[in-house]
Amino acid sequence: MAKTALVRRCAIILAGGDGTRLGALTDKMPGGPRPKQFCPLLGSEPLLTQTRRRIAYLIPPRRTLVVVTQAHESFYAPMLADVPPQSVVVQPANRGTTPAILLALMRLRRRFHDASVALFPSDHYVSDAPAFMSHVRTAFDAVEIHSHIVVLLGAEATAAETGYGWIEPGFRIYRSPLFRVKRFWEKPTQQGAQILWKGGSLWNTFVLVSRVSRLLALIAAALPRLHQSFDVLKDALDTPQEHAAIERLYARIAASSFSDDVLSMVAGSLAVLPLRDVEWSDIGEAHRVYRVLDRAKRGLRGCKRRDNSRTGEQKI
Repeated sequence: MAKTALVRRCAIILAGGDGTRLGALTDKMPGGPRPKQFCPLLGSEPLLTQTRRRIAYLIPPRRTLVVVTQAHESFYAPMLADVPPQSVVVQPANRGTTPAILLALMRLRRRFHDASVALFPSDHYVSDAPAFMSHVRTAFDAVEIHSHIVVLLGAEATAAETGYGWIEPGFRIYRSPLFRVKRFWEKPTQQGAQILWKGGSLWNTFVLVSRVSRLLALIAAALPRLHQSFDVLKDALDTPQEHAAIERLYARIAASSFSDDVLSMVAGSLAVLPLRDVEWSDIGEAHRVYRVLDRAKRGLRGCKRRDNSRTGEQKI
């Protein structure tokens, strides 16, 4: 691929959540309670640091934005001391994932115009960082050839997990490892999870790759009022007025989930790339933390391969 395409690959790390679901573990951290992304739950490094290190296999830190929330400054400031201030996107309050993504996209658009961007939560586990990022590279290749495509990474399920969102793949996209997204299933019943697992559906990692312009267009289509409200920041970004403008904006917007309010509305226009031979976990429940630690202790890696092939193909 041409070098000019590679220099425009960027990343957004979402690290602004409150992490309340894992309070039973994070409340016991030395130094006091804190959101899980700032905790060393899997090894000696906090999850956010592990995420940054993983992304750096593919995307330079100078093109990686980290979205945080002001109330967590005492936790994130030491971890991001080496990050340029313009790469730390500080929210006055946690308003969910859609405003966080929208704010970061606006900053990316200002700095790099229509870059391709990978979006990462900051609280995940993967068994093999280079292999994981090779899948992200494949997704980048796809969106740089076909700018309308949005690619989600889907982890190969190892159990009928009811606490995850699931992606039901549709047709394979012509001559590619991608599948159309047929439908999202958010936290199904036990019976539903069994059906999805046996049918080859994938766990939704919420890691996605797209063009900046495409993600902005999806938000504008799904949530036009929210998208329009961010227009007030166009002239304020990277100026002394930026902080005050963001404060005023966040004081009047409602919380929004990018998965529920945006992606689920446009499922048919999305693609999914199955993660092959990479174990993945959303560290959102205590039992998942213990499961990962137990597997690491026993030296287990990877996950059981499943044939997720679909009959038929579609062109992009």
